[in-house]
Amino acid sequence: MELIWLGHACFRLRSDNQVVITDPFPDTVGLRPDPRPATVVTVSNSHPNHSNWGEVTGDPRVLTAPGEYQYAGVSVRGIMTPLAPGLPQEQRNVAFSISIEGINVCHLGDLNMALTAKQVADLSPVDVLLVPLGGGCTLEMEEMLKVMESLAPKIVVPMHYSTPGVNVPLQGLEGFFRRMGISQLEALPRLSVTTSNLPEDLKVSLLAPQGRQA
Repeated sequence: MELIWLGHACFRLRSDNQVVITDPFPDTVGLRPDPRPATVVTVSNSHPNHSNWGEVTGDPRVLTAPGEYQYAGVSVRGIMTPLAPGLPQEQRNVAFSISIEGINVCHLGDLNMALTAKQVADLSPVDVLLVPLGGGCTLEMEEMLKVMESLAPKIVVPMHYSTPGVNVPLQGLEGFFRRMGISQLEALPRLSVTTSNLPEDLKVSLLAPQGRQA
């Protein structure tokens, strides 16, 4: 399974026959949407920066709600996450567990409250965790680290943080790197994950956003 970060909270997960796009964004974020077709699109919340599925080609199955789904060889489980006090129901968030080629990828979306024990169990096991680390509308880093620990992933891929060209006000990764004891990490264009190359200990993989500048 190949994992490519297009930018913000949008990834392309690709196997031989399936393509899953997560949280597609509009060009107003500073990057252009991905023009290539997809099999499945997951949308964690209704914010325009996460729900631009109308521009994804290929007549994909679009998943926006909790539930269990099987489509064209892709298994997806959507779990409604807690909503912070005072926020309207329109800002609800769905975390998705996506299984391709035996790899379980968890996309947390705009997680703004800690997961319950049941939600952790429903999303587990997690091989690759796509975690928002820029704060703002999501949990601050220390709370997000607790969520990471509870989900016990093999690989963590940061998303939804400040990057050049993206005009969403978010924090960078400096604090996360300090907390994880990382001094330097090369950003890769893509990540290839198989059941045989999953690390035994937690690994942080940094991806360079591949979305084109708007």
